Amino acid sequence: MTRIAVSLRGLLTTLAVLLAVTTLPATAHAGTDPRAPGDFVALRSVAPTILQEIRYFTPHNFVGVPIAGYRQPRCLLTRPTAEALREAQTRLLRQGYSLKVYDCYRPQRAVDHFVRWARDLDDQAMKAEFYPDVDKSRLFADGYIAEKSGHSRGSTVDLTLVELPARPTRPYRPGEPLVPCTAPQGERFPDNSVDTGTGFDCFDTLSHTLDPRVQGPQRANRLLLKNTLEDLGFGNLAEEWWHYTYQAEPYPDTYFDFPLSTESLTGRP
Repeated sequence: MTRIAVSLRGLLTTLAVLLAVTTLPATAHAGTDPRAPGDFVALRSVAPTILQEIRYFTPHNFVGVPIAGYRQPRCLLTRPTAEALREAQTRLLRQGYSLKVYDCYRPQRAVDHFVRWARDLDDQAMKAEFYPDVDKSRLFADGYIAEKSGHSRGSTVDLTLVELPARPTRPYRPGEPLVPCTAPQGERFPDNSVDTGTGFDCFDTLSHTLDPRVQGPQRANRLLLKNTLEDLGFGNLAEEWWHYTYQAEPYPDTYFDFPLSTESLTGRP
């Protein structure tokens, strides 16, 4: 059996486990919520082998609770973005890697949740992991939190690489001891992704994609992700190694607020 075949078998096994754990029924809000435009799709329907770990559906994020609007752990995107990711996945599978998405389309109500949290300076429950060296009062000024996000336009994605065969990632347990996102990989919260020098959503300059302190295999992993995606029309946010936007995005000036749920796709898969 070839390495690609072995990798795909392991990847599909991991996907089956993730689906069993994370597939939950959407909350019914028929007739009260906006729906997605017709060219939004579920990434799984276009590129089913891409791993998904939608962090804001869980309490393992910088706020510490599931985020408003995340009714299902799904990746929804504009179709051109999803199709470009499918091509990136095809290229990476040949090299023994899979993409894994942490966040895709993000409702405006989720962004509003971030803004409310950032203004509450007393709520610092997750500081030790996600912003250990940043004063929370600086989150707006330093650009970590904003009132609008490109994610709400449907063509921006937060993602990483996973070496195949993919290992499972244990669930986060609320209240467990937190380790700084800048700590060595073996000390941080376990993630089955490759080592890129920081954890996902790490509010620190070490997360800058080309930070000169990040060298060796960590830099190589960042560059593999960057070069693969940029070759297919994505642009990287220089301050976040995980953040990419499809440059030919269909809605460059529109910020949507339909809930993150397959129900928002007006009956489509």
